[in-house]
Parts: sequence; C-alpha cells; structure tokens
Amino acid sequence: MKIKYSKEADILLIGLRDGAPKDSIDLTAGVILHLDSKGLPLEIELLDASKITMLDEIIKAPIGLANIKVEY
Repeated sequence: MKIKYSKEADILLIGLRDGAPKDSIDLTAGVILHLDSKGLPLEIELLDASKITMLDEIIKAPIGLANIKVEY
C-alpha cells in the first residue's frame, strides 16, 4: 500500500496495488475508487482530504511509513 498526499491539491491517494487505472467510481462526494481494466480496485482518491481525514494520523501511521510520500 502506498499513500500520497498533495498539499497543493489537497488530495490523498491510497494505492492498493500497482496497475494503470482504466475506470473510476464515485463512492460518495469527494471519494473516488479507481479500477483497472478487469474492474479490480487500484486506488482510493480523497478530494479535499484535509477536510475529511485526519492527515497527521495517516501520515504518522507505523503500518506504512516506508511507503508514504508527501508532496508539497
């Protein structure tokens, strides 16, 4: 799992596995699930992430520290 946050765009991207997105589903306002060509989940995108998540806790979580990339 890889987690990226763009402070400039305020988007949190949670990568579930490698692959190229071919389709997407809006799960709810500001939450998008990206799918591969077989319809399998690749990543979850959170728009306006600072308003709907606790970014500090996600970024500091020990489970994925090596895979977290914060973009500014």
